[in-house]
Amino acid sequence: MSEVLLEKTGHVAVLTLNRPERLNAISGEMLDQLSSRMIELDTDASVRVIVLTGAGRGFCSGLDLVDATSNKGIGALGNPGMPPQLDLRTAPPTVLHSLNTPTLCALNGGAAGYGMDLALGCDIRVAAESAKLAAAFTRRGVLPESGGTWLLPRLVGWAKASEIIFTGRTLSSQQCLELGLVNSVVPDELLMKETMALAEEIASNAPQAVQASKRMMRAALSDDFDDHVDRVFLQLLPLFRSRDFREGITAFLEKRKPEFEGR
Repeated sequence: MSEVLLEKTGHVAVLTLNRPERLNAISGEMLDQLSSRMIELDTDASVRVIVLTGAGRGFCSGLDLVDATSNKGIGALGNPGMPPQLDLRTAPPTVLHSLNTPTLCALNGGAAGYGMDLALGCDIRVAAESAKLAAAFTRRGVLPESGGTWLLPRLVGWAKASEIIFTGRTLSSQQCLELGLVNSVVPDELLMKETMALAEEIASNAPQAVQASKRMMRAALSDDFDDHVDRVFLQLLPLFRSRDFREGITAFLEKRKPEFEGR
């Protein structure tokens, strides 16, 4: 059984972490499958949105500590002096950050450690009422190794990020909403319905324009304003020549819904 399931509905691809008996704890195989699936989908012109979720009652409980303590899997403890063998260039958090395709997280149940960072790495998060984010790193003797130290201060500010990380605190879905860590909280039974509705709304727009917008938002994290204006202008030129731009203008003038092709 694959540890990452893929299902496509129209222009939306759903990736499901699939170790429900272990609350989707991260294994080496899952890391490899998740990275390769995301890279594959990012180059698939028919996919306009990627949704990430977990099978069963939890999103992801983090790295598999059972495997680690038995000298298997990520972070195996058999050789204390040796770091775990990971290629960070192809690790899911790095791949997730580099995707041009918009990513949504359907946050079902708990997301701890690595799982929390995966959720925060998505562009948008829709949380079930039962969802929780657990920054359990310092309680396990590690630090947020999968993007959390970069993501959290940008999402909630330095002081709040420090409080969450240093205490190893677990946040309820409502606390996450108040902090701006999730976009919305919905009843558990409506999680996928609401997430898919949002994904389909995004997918109905011109995909090249959506992806260019995402690239520019990512670049703006390190650009100064003048450089960013120049960069945006260069992204705008090919959009002006696209079929989707003409379709968007024509549909507006004809007072109808546009039908974008991604060209």
